[in-house]
Amino acid sequence: MYRKLIATSSVWFPLPIRLGLGAVFVAHGAQKVLGSFNGPGLAKFSSAPAPYAFMRPAWLWMGAAAFAELVGGILVILGLLTRVGAFLIFCIMLVAVVGVHWPGGFFAPGGIEYAMSLLAMSLALLISGGGMASADLAMSSNRRR
Repeated sequence: MYRKLIATSSVWFPLPIRLGLGAVFVAHGAQKVLGSFNGPGLAKFSSAPAPYAFMRPAWLWMGAAAFAELVGGILVILGLLTRVGAFLIFCIMLVAVVGVHWPGGFFAPGGIEYAMSLLAMSLALLISGGGMASADLAMSSNRRR
């Protein structure tokens, strides 16, 4: 199972996707968890209502989403367990597209276009893995020696 999680090929195309997606989610996660970049911080963010009624208690789901953004972004940037980080981001963005932005239509502001782009980037990393310059490639190369 672990080998499948870190499996990746020696291609460069995931690198710019990893760096871009990871930077966005580290920044947004830092806003929500740490209050950086004029963000709300964990206490304020986790007191917001959850997008779906079944998400009870809301503070738990919102806190988990905030940490998933930060941790997922860090994992994706490093290429360390890239698929795990991409899965965390994918889950967050799926809820964001369907549960938050859908009523706003397609175009920004408030629409699904930006969230859908991030969702597609995370799906690409779920499929491809970390690629070159990733910790996953380094770990899988060491195992073959």
